Amino acid sequence: MSKPPASIALEQLGIPHRVFRHEQPVTSLEEAAAARNQRPEQVVRSILFQVRAGEFVMVLMAGGGQVDWKKLRQLVKRSRVRMATEEEVLEVTGYRIGTVSPFGVRQPVRVLMDASVLREEEVSLGSGVRNVAIIMKSEDVRRALGEVETVDLSERE
Repeated sequence: MSKPPASIALEQLGIPHRVFRHEQPVTSLEEAAAARNQRPEQVVRSILFQVRAGEFVMVLMAGGGQVDWKKLRQLVKRSRVRMATEEEVLEVTGYRIGTVSPFGVRQPVRVLMDASVLREEEVSLGSGVRNVAIIMKSEDVRRALGEVETVDLSERE
């Protein structure tokens, strides 16, 4: 089996991680977490937003937390922000929705890491391939992303 693109990118950076292949398709965060022997809070979603025409930002959010739109708009200094379309996600990252990873993306994109990601010692992220995840230490996620901005973008209940 070939290596997923995110794994190849991490290897080139010398970042330790492991590849996890689901035996059957997962349809929810909870299912993914259970199969990976993790809690839902350890599953990191990579969500792409359009800030303005041709400009995107990727938010890494752990668990089921929702992105607070107001905080995001303030952070990117735009009054209007929207989620990227399926086509935009593929074009910018090279990945399909549901497989998006911050590693090995097609175009350089600003990454904002929600503080929730660093609350867990070990997390799992998309790999660029459906039903395949990357499992690694959250500290290594930060190291691999270099100058990543750690922010608080979670909605408060």
